[in-house]
Amino acid sequence: MNCAQCQGIEELFSEEYVAKELKRYRKRGPDKTTRMLIEALKEENVEGLTLLDIGGGLGAIQHEMLRAGIQSTTDIEASRAYVSAAKAETERRGYAEQAHYQHGNFVDLAANIPPADIVTLDRVICCYPDMQKMVGLSVSRAGKLYGLVFPRNDWWMKVWLVIQTFFLRLSKSRFRTYLHPTQAVEDLVFKQGFQRRFYRRTFVWQVVLYSR
Repeated sequence: MNCAQCQGIEELFSEEYVAKELKRYRKRGPDKTTRMLIEALKEENVEGLTLLDIGGGLGAIQHEMLRAGIQSTTDIEASRAYVSAAKAETERRGYAEQAHYQHGNFVDLAANIPPADIVTLDRVICCYPDMQKMVGLSVSRAGKLYGLVFPRNDWWMKVWLVIQTFFLRLSKSRFRTYLHPTQAVEDLVFKQGFQRRFYRRTFVWQVVLYSR
């Protein structure tokens, strides 16, 4: 992630933005696609396993997995506001001793991050320009399960990306989103010995869980 994108994430996912999202999350729970991934994970035998959640936001996956019996979670998050909110929410739920947080760019930190049984990236690949590094480094740290939520690479999404980029530039935001070919993503995952375990699509998103 280049410096401009790092700054863009901090600016977009500000304390004010995150506070509003946290209020909505406490009222309604996780977004639809996040719930899909959580439910797919719960179908597996996750009790006693470890979770590495990259770009975990408010920590929705972490909270649900801890409740399902996960031993410990680690969250690597590029937004300081999200780190603070996720920590506070974890403490409120009584899981503070099992949850660990680190602020920064996962690709830069990856060499010092230990593997986990489960690795998840919920709407993270689309925030990162170098998909090969993000997917390659993250899937290499997954022992049993690897979960992704990322955009479909269809024509209407490409049109949406052009429109969104125009308005981001107009607002002078440093943040950008990216569409990466599904096959290119999956080739990196399959190369590590994983196979699709679960797959669902919405109009915008793909929800996939891979297992060894």
